[in-house]
Amino acid sequence: MDHQELQSILTIIGERVPASSQITLIGGSALILLGSARLTVDIDFIGDDIHPNELHQQILQIAKELKIHIEPVPFERFVPLPDGNEKRAISVGKYGNLTVSIADPYSIALSKVDRGLESDIDDLIFLIKHKHIELNELERIVLQVVSKAGKFDLHPDILAHLEDLKMRTK
Repeated sequence: MDHQELQSILTIIGERVPASSQITLIGGSALILLGSARLTVDIDFIGDDIHPNELHQQILQIAKELKIHIEPVPFERFVPLPDGNEKRAISVGKYGNLTVSIADPYSIALSKVDRGLESDIDDLIFLIKHKHIELNELERIVLQVVSKAGKFDLHPDILAHLEDLKMRTK
């Protein structure tokens, strides 16, 4: 899905959820709302994938009816969220009853450095070029969380992924 399709889906969801509903996007859909031209096949938002709350259950039901893939992701279980991440969330706006924000770009970037796929590196370059993150600050965060790699099952090559990113942004 592209930017227009994503906006349409969020609008449909916003028409069907209770007033004052809120979600925080991560992944490709978040990057699209930040201006990336990339496409995505799903919408990922921060939430409990095992025991979704009532709002998230409603969103999942709407997604099923629309035949689209929407998934709650327990983000804090995958990567150690950097200090101050709540303050760096980006408000996107309201879609009917649904207020949408984007998770801290450094938290998103950390998850992408961790995974290290080609598409992740492309996303990181987008975040840097469009000044959503600074490479030096991302490097500081990555080096800080490497000590927690065992607790969060970070990829053993996370530092190599970071070096690859640094080489591609020179």
